[in-house]
Amino acid sequence: MKFVLLFGPQAVGKMTVGHELAKMTDLKLFHNHMTIDLVHHFFDYDTKEGSRLVHSFREQIFEEVAKSNQSGMIFTYVWAFNEQEDWDYVDRVCRIFENQGADIYFVELEADLDERLQRNKSEFRLAQKPTKRDLEWSDGELISSMDKYRLNSHEGEIKRKPYLRMNNTKLSAERTAIRIKDEFGL
Repeated sequence: MKFVLLFGPQAVGKMTVGHELAKMTDLKLFHNHMTIDLVHHFFDYDTKEGSRLVHSFREQIFEEVAKSNQSGMIFTYVWAFNEQEDWDYVDRVCRIFENQGADIYFVELEADLDERLQRNKSEFRLAQKPTKRDLEWSDGELISSMDKYRLNSHEGEIKRKPYLRMNNTKLSAERTAIRIKDEFGL
């Protein structure tokens, strides 16, 4: 069992890279909006109820996959490094898989803001993430989150190994996925 945590800021390409990596491996992609968009029909993610449901669904899926005979999972996540709650969440998720003997891989993506704003409007992203289709709101949220959260780690901050950090501003999703696959022998 392998668990790949693919993290970075919004529209850096996590889901698209994860999609390509899933095509190259036996790993299943679980992008973070799968649960956000499901719950959004009933509650906004930023409500107590919405957050609780998203986290509950995710945890149940993590536990079942971790116990299964599947090869593993790729999970995408926007990690706010200045929020202890996010550090704790990542630790909890990793423990679910580690308790079942899984190997854990960390992949951090970073890209220039202009590129992220372009990717925020991509056809694939909008098809997969209905809550991002209000582009004025989505672009504004992407930009404003940079004032509130630190969405890429400081050098040396991630202690877990194996860990790969990539600037994928000028890389296609396929090239990025190939590098991840080769780096970790997936």
